[in-house]
Amino acid sequence: MSDAADRDQTPSERSAPGTIRESGLIAWIRRTVSEVGPGLFVILGAEFLVFWRLGHPHFIQTSNFIAIGKRMAINGITAVGETIVIISGGFDLSIGSIAAMAGVGSAAVVENGGTLLGSILTALAIGAFIGLVNGAITGYGRINPFITTLGTLAIVRGVAFVLTNNRQVTVSHEGFQNLGKDTVGGMPYSVLILLLTFIFFGFIVPRYRFGRYMYAIGSNERAAALAGVRINRWKLIFFGVSGMLAGLTGFVNAFQLATGIPSGTTGIELEVITAVILGGASLYGGRGRLLGTFLGLMFLSTLLNGLILSGVSPFYQKIASGSSLILAVLFDEWRRRRLARG
Repeated sequence: MSDAADRDQTPSERSAPGTIRESGLIAWIRRTVSEVGPGLFVILGAEFLVFWRLGHPHFIQTSNFIAIGKRMAINGITAVGETIVIISGGFDLSIGSIAAMAGVGSAAVVENGGTLLGSILTALAIGAFIGLVNGAITGYGRINPFITTLGTLAIVRGVAFVLTNNRQVTVSHEGFQNLGKDTVGGMPYSVLILLLTFIFFGFIVPRYRFGRYMYAIGSNERAAALAGVRINRWKLIFFGVSGMLAGLTGFVNAFQLATGIPSGTTGIELEVITAVILGGASLYGGRGRLLGTFLGLMFLSTLLNGLILSGVSPFYQKIASGSSLILAVLFDEWRRRRLARG
């Protein structure tokens, strides 16, 4: 192996002298289980078993799994961007508001004679622009990302209400409506977009500077800067990607409902951040995997779906979501202290 290639690996990824190097797949599985934790795999399996054996009889039907997939799509596309930001040491609370704004914008485009391509590009542009604003304020302005995105959460949601006069933008465009109805091999378009998003960024993150710098900045920002990483520029990129994916979520939500709703996707931040932390990402940055986020999404979406089918009150569902977040943060803190002790 060349010196340059060797430098790109962490010490844990290099084979010790005299040992046999694991295959790429086995090493990847080992690292993923180590970071995500085997407990999440066990809990997810137990969750399916409980709702199957004790829950609603429709739980294991194909139509219900499709419903779970559609719910995952709304939170999951955004969760990819949130994972990127959190691993890099940031935090984005504005994702729900960005999705609502982008959904309204994309619906307005097709309802006023625009094309589907124009609709999705509008959603992506709205999301990316707001994300870049977040990144600029956080990076160049050196403002805490929690405060920054809390502010843009309120501003963007308010702008969406003002522009629509708090009215829904109902879409009569047949092609737009069909995106929410049609499937590809039985798979809804929203679920297909979710899977493609995870696959694309799952390929990009470990192989290019995007991923290496994301982990480096989140692990030790000062050390990354001393190594020549342009911190502010990359924060701009990470928040821009998060915003763009929130915009894509808005487009998906709009075509699923055939409506752009200014109050839509309110509160998805809670479920998204819960899934990301459950999946092994650290609020302190520097750690996390997209597969873990996907598993966290599956756990949370399955839990809430099972509660709905079991007739549990929506109020208790909120309690379950909030409790999951607190437990996830407590687990993250315990895991961080355990790793610090070696």
